Amino acid sequence: MRTSFALAVLLSSSILLGAEVKDPIPLWPNGAPGALGKEDKDIPTITPYLPEPDTATGGALVVCPGGGYGGLAQHEGRDYALWLNQHGLTAFVLKYRLGSNGYRHPAMLNDAARAMRLVRAQAGEWKIDPKRVGIMGSSAGGHLTSTLLTHFDAGKPDADDPVERQSSRPDLGILCYPVITMGEHTHQGSKNNLLGKEPAPALVKLLSNELQVTGETPPCFLFHTDEDTAVPVENSLMFAEALRKAGVPFDLHVYQKGRHGIGLADKPPFEHAHPWAGDCLFWLKAQGFLK
Repeated sequence: MRTSFALAVLLSSSILLGAEVKDPIPLWPNGAPGALGKEDKDIPTITPYLPEPDTATGGALVVCPGGGYGGLAQHEGRDYALWLNQHGLTAFVLKYRLGSNGYRHPAMLNDAARAMRLVRAQAGEWKIDPKRVGIMGSSAGGHLTSTLLTHFDAGKPDADDPVERQSSRPDLGILCYPVITMGEHTHQGSKNNLLGKEPAPALVKLLSNELQVTGETPPCFLFHTDEDTAVPVENSLMFAEALRKAGVPFDLHVYQKGRHGIGLADKPPFEHAHPWAGDCLFWLKAQGFLK
């Protein structure tokens, strides 16, 4: 009953906004590397959300919902996708593997990287520009986003699988109240689900993404709230400082008010979305993702 209700809400929302929602697509047709089983929880997917053809800009974003690496928050996946569609962007909501289901790094990063490669490999089918594919994430999904932004690769040109020939480097990143560090200001639940309760110091450093920024890191938009008690604002501040030092373009917005997990603070048709949404659209236009 709950699933039927959720599908009905999704359908009504997509009709309202003119979006076309496709069926989820497994990232690996023959099973994900390192899968612990063959159940739904073991099968990472992307769900395509397509804008109306006459508004499509050719830009696309892979969307990583938050949830502490223990769940996936729909308002940071589906709602973001519908909002992006509203502005002509194609969205692909990523269902990545979770620590609550027994997975640890690098399963989550492998899923995000594969999603980026798959979107590029099938760009013609989705009518998107393979050179305008970004990634977006909130909270722990923001950590996954920042991980791919700092741990991408160029692909393997000689791979038998054409998807694996594609680069996993996003063209830009959007980070919403993200977990960035595994150090002092981390979100402990996310850290435990990602790395386990006693991770090696080298692994903690590797996944503290403020320490992994280079001049090759893509441009980023970040927003946080000063009132966030779950994921301290220092996470965004440290990442922005690292971007600044590396010479990477970024927008940073810190709002005084707002709880953690605020999302758009609105529902379709998003007529009263939080101000960060408008700031993000302004930035996306400057990046050439919007008309």
